[in-house]
This record gives sequence, C-alpha cells and structure tokens, in this order.
Amino acid sequence: MTGPAILMIAATPLGNVGDASARLRDALASVDVIAAEDTRRLHRLARDLGVTVSAEVIALHDSVEGGRAKKLVERLQHGERVLVVSDAGMPLVSDPGYRLVRACLDAGVEVTVLPGPSAVLAALAVSGLPVDRFCFEGFLPRKPGERRRRIEELGDERRTMIFFEAPHRLAEAMSALVDGFGTERPAAICRELTKTYEEVRRGSLGELRDGLGEVRGEITLVVGGAESPGRSGDPQSWAAEVADRESQGVDRRTAITSVARYRGVSRRDVYDAVVQAKSGDQQFGK
Repeated sequence: MTGPAILMIAATPLGNVGDASARLRDALASVDVIAAEDTRRLHRLARDLGVTVSAEVIALHDSVEGGRAKKLVERLQHGERVLVVSDAGMPLVSDPGYRLVRACLDAGVEVTVLPGPSAVLAALAVSGLPVDRFCFEGFLPRKPGERRRRIEELGDERRTMIFFEAPHRLAEAMSALVDGFGTERPAAICRELTKTYEEVRRGSLGELRDGLGEVRGEITLVVGGAESPGRSGDPQSWAAEVADRESQGVDRRTAITSVARYRGVSRRDVYDAVVQAKSGDQQFGK
C-alpha cells in the first residue's frame, strides 16, 4: 500500500476488548506494518476483535527499538503506513515508542494518535482523589536507596501522583511510600482495571500497606499530594510522627527529613522537636 507517510500511535484495551475503538480496528486491518511491544498479544487482540491482519508484524520492545527506528522511518518515507501498539493502553507511557516517534519527527514524517484506554487516567478517575492537578511518575526505582531518594524528592509535590508497580514489588513500594509520606496520606491501589477481577482499594497509605496481603495483576497506584504548608502541626506532633516512622524501621535522619517535607517545616525545627521530646522522656524516666 502506498500513500502519505504516517506513523500511527494507537491505544489498545487494558483488558476488556470492548474498549477497542473503531479507528484501532480499521488501522489493524489496513496498515502496512504493525510494530508491537509483544507480537503474540497483538495477534491475540486481533483474533478477539475479529480483525484479519495482513500487515507485517514486527516486535518493538525496549531492547530493539533503537535499532529498528531507522528502518521503520525509511519504510515510512517510501509511503508505507506504520501502526505502533503496546501490550495495553497508550504506547510510550512507560512503554516503547518514544525513540521511534522522535526519529519520525526529526525526519519530517507525520505522526498521529488513535486515542483510547489509558491506565493512568482510568486509575485517576476511580481513585476518589483530586483530579484537577496530577502528575505521572511511572515506576519507582527498584533499588531501595534510589526509591527512597525519589520519594523524598516528591515529598513537597501537591499534585495527585500516579505510579505503575509490579505486583511482586508492591509491598516494598507501599512501605517506602509510608516511610516517605507518612501513614495518613490518602491513596488508592487500582488492580486489573477493566478486567474480570478489577479491584480498587482506597484508604490511607498506612491502611493500604497493612491490609495488602497477596496481590496479583496489573497495578496502578494513586497517591494524594502533600498538604499545604499552612497545616504544619506542632512540635509534639512532629516528634510523634518521627517516632512512628522509627518504630517501623526507618532511620532517624530519614524520618526527620520525611516529616519536615510532609509538614512543610524546616528539618532543623523537626530535629529540635525530637531532641526536646527525648529530653522530656528521660526526665520522666520513660
């Protein structure tokens, strides 16, 4: 097929195939090349939709995207139409596709989007948390130290935050979020959205962590933003919050930094409050 060169970025269903758009069905049936994060899932989706795929289907996952982008741009420049899909939801969002889009734009190739399902927006909508301002943070780092630093950097973030997480790392992520944001920050764990066993758990970070149990499937976390600095509490409450974090295994320095960020006060003020509380405990023989 020949025609104007165009790269199409298409959202695919998160789980329920009924969410597939008419434009996605048409594109699957008519393009020349389909670049899929997982080719087996692409063929399964086409079967479920009753679509006959005549296009060449190639893999486009992280390890091969850089090498294949140039060849796909060349094919686009010869008039072929290319469709990019990920396993589920919108490509490029914590999924492959960005390097190909950038290469197309640099080469003057038109890029368009076929909008549709998005785990980020779906989780935000059902979380019950503020939606007027939000940010997407992708996956938290796997290494504990890097994860802790990332969460500390977000300590002052007032927008609702959205994260992706693997089920086998969810318990560690929830504990790290409690250490960084405190037990009372509102949150939601969204699991298997649009699928048969869809589940949304809402509550404070502490409640959700303590009641976690075994979790399977695709996970999207939504966490409320920090309170405004005007609600800073008092020195006694700061010291109590530091003590609470320490009782959960957080070192004192990290706990003091976390409370200071959460309450919108200086680290020195929280440190002084802790010292004063400790002096009081020793005075009364506690």
